[in-house]
Amino acid sequence: MTNPLTGLATARRNGSPYGITSICSAHPLVIQAAIRRAVADPDLMLLIEATCNQVNQFGGYTGMTPDLFVAFVKEIASREGLQPSRIIFGGDHLGPNPWRSEPAAQAMAKAEAMVTAYVWAGFSKIHLDASMGCAGEPAALDDETIATRAARLAKAAEKAARAKGGALPLYIIGTEVPVPGGADHALSDLKPTEAAAARRTIESHREIFAREGLGETFGRVIALVVQPGVEFGSENVIAYKPDASKALTGLLDEQPSLVYEAHSTDYQSRAALTALVANGFPILKVGPGLTFALREALYGLDLIAAEMVPGYGERSLARAMERVMLAAPGHWRSHYHGGETSLHLQRHYSYSDRIRYYWGNPAASVAVGRLREVLTGVGIPETLMRQFLPTLPSGLGPASDPEAILLAAVDAVLADYEAACRGG
Repeated sequence: MTNPLTGLATARRNGSPYGITSICSAHPLVIQAAIRRAVADPDLMLLIEATCNQVNQFGGYTGMTPDLFVAFVKEIASREGLQPSRIIFGGDHLGPNPWRSEPAAQAMAKAEAMVTAYVWAGFSKIHLDASMGCAGEPAALDDETIATRAARLAKAAEKAARAKGGALPLYIIGTEVPVPGGADHALSDLKPTEAAAARRTIESHREIFAREGLGETFGRVIALVVQPGVEFGSENVIAYKPDASKALTGLLDEQPSLVYEAHSTDYQSRAALTALVANGFPILKVGPGLTFALREALYGLDLIAAEMVPGYGERSLARAMERVMLAAPGHWRSHYHGGETSLHLQRHYSYSDRIRYYWGNPAASVAVGRLREVLTGVGIPETLMRQFLPTLPSGLGPASDPEAILLAAVDAVLADYEAACRGG
């Protein structure tokens, strides 16, 4: 099956653009839902990405190294009947970000080792992101430094790929990168990347890659990360405005081999996603939006269980998650702001969805397992489905399968992305 990433720029140039959804999550139910959608559509290639903080040579916050992440996804694919050859693995924000508090020399050495580990594990789409300053450096670096460090990382990736054999990686570059996981404050407006800034990024990378003997490698750069004017904060979403990014879109006419990669597309409407694909942003990255939908469904089932199952307790899962997050606040404390009521609401309902970091906690797993157990085989009345899970088909209730309900919640989000990728 042809790699759809290689044809994105040509399709746009020919007036028949298509897109691809980038699944940025390590939650097994999110991965399962995405794989099931691919199983149902034999023409669909599945793009699953891991980020530098989530998965790295030291385990990241998931505890998974790149090879363990690939094995984790492939195990689910095997269980669901999807051939591994239909999965594209991508590495996102690969660079010194996890170690930016260290001197640049140390951070970059670790970044090189991380990129090498990703390529050895089978990741073939590599986002080179060296845009952040390290210890003693400005937060924002100049174009030449960023491109020089990106070239250094590309060399490590190329060396690993050639030693491993097989297809060489495709690359994403870009320095104006939306905040991973969303902004940590309310947003009112967002200015897209200036076309001139995007042009400088492309030119500096092309020039420095050539200087470093990576001219052929730059030929496998397929996309640039820019800010199209989409983002989500804790409590609101900035919707895509096509007119605001016209100059940025026009730049692609000068760069026939490139498209843009759109980060933070979570919570955009189907129409907005479709417009992004049509306007040159065909790689649509989504992560928190998927786990947000999963959390909504879990909390809906939590309320249903409280109504239907004697002895379950009132909001047992939500209470357990509150205890878990309060006991280990590291994933949310610096991102959420306000008084106690505001912090409580954000912990559970924020669009940033930082609760996603806690589902793998043993206590959280026990609480979710108990919820699924007490509702398995229990037919949920249509009226309760309408009350607590109104966006899902009411017929799922009598099926007595909580997992089916959770997968359907994630799939509803994926359906919007697939429709957008096919033109709406």
